[in-house]
This record gives sequence, structure tokens and C-alpha cells, in this order.
Amino acid sequence: MTREGDTLDKNAEQFWDDIYKASSPLSSGRPGQIVTRFTDDLSPGRALELGCARGDDAVWLARQGWSVVATDISATALNYARQNAERSGVADRITFERHDLSQSFPAGMFDLAFASFFQSPVTFPRAEVLRRAAEALASGGHLLIIDHGSHAPWSWSSPDTVHPPAEDTLAGLGLDPSQWQHCHVGAIERVAYGPDGQTATVLDNIIFLRRL
Repeated sequence: MTREGDTLDKNAEQFWDDIYKASSPLSSGRPGQIVTRFTDDLSPGRALELGCARGDDAVWLARQGWSVVATDISATALNYARQNAERSGVADRITFERHDLSQSFPAGMFDLAFASFFQSPVTFPRAEVLRRAAEALASGGHLLIIDHGSHAPWSWSSPDTVHPPAEDTLAGLGLDPSQWQHCHVGAIERVAYGPDGQTATVLDNIIFLRRL
């Protein structure tokens, strides 16, 4: 099912809708390597994804037994993700919600909140949104933030793009350190796959915390 956010920034919404309308509606069918690595051993519960794109991570989590709330600002992306979930037979375990997360946010508490490459050329209060996701975690819940630590040759990022280390990003969230166990904060190498089958080794900056 899909629920509308209260207010959407039409500029951001249009930007991301244009991106997805210009791309294939079909997903890769592969969940993120970091998502699977860090969540595979967790007990399934209620998960929140910030920026679900075509839904591969949400589908994978649903297959592992999670109940997932998957958000995106783009109605086109959510439509693609919903079709992905239906093809995969897990649509009943995923709720799709359209939000400009600077304006509205999913209700309830979660056992996992994660954001994969939750970065945008459209200005928005990223740290504030990530803090809100952290606040929505139940005791024992996990926060997973995956950021680019470098970019692949086919990336649309400028060659001058600066990728802050995970430690700086975490400090910018202003979380009370007494309330969090640092399971992993740092960079990890992985192999990235390009749109034409090319590969490259890239760095991801990872923040993986457990709420005490």
C-alpha cells in the first residue's frame, strides 16, 4: 500500500521523478552488499528504509521475515518498487510510503532503520532526517547508514566531490554516545557494478549502531 506524505517539496519530487522516469523500471534484483552483510544476523522485526529506490533492499529484508516500511519522495520510484515486491511475492510485507522526509515521517517505532547512499544534489536537512530515524528506533534496534566513501568512474558525482568519513558524519548527527553501541564506524571496500556491466572497487563509509 502507499500513503501520501503531508507536504512534498515539488522541486525535489520533480528532480527524483525525472531521474526514475528516465531509467528502467526493472531492478537489478540484487540487494546492497552492505545491507545484507550487516543485517543478515539480526532477528527480523520492523524495518524502515529511507529512500527505497526500486526496492531491492526492502524486498530482500521482507524475504528474511522483516516487516518493512519503504519510503521515497518519488512516486515513480515507489511504483517501480511496488512492482518489484509484487513480482517477488512479498508485497504483503512491505508498506510503501511517499514522503518528503524534511516535511513528514513514517509513524511508529522500528527495530532497524537504514539509509543507503541517502545523499542528494537537492538541498535537504539530511542530518536532521537521520537523527529522526535514530529516534524512531526501539531499544536494541539498529541504525545503518551507508555513504559513498569514493565514487566509481561512471558516477554522476563531480571529480571534486568530498566524501566525509563516517566518523565526521556520525559526529554531525549529535547522538548521545551513552545511548548507542558502535558496532562499526568506518570505511569498507566493495565491488561496484556499473550500468553497462563494468566493475570497480569503491569505498563505502559505514555507520552501524545499536540503540541501548
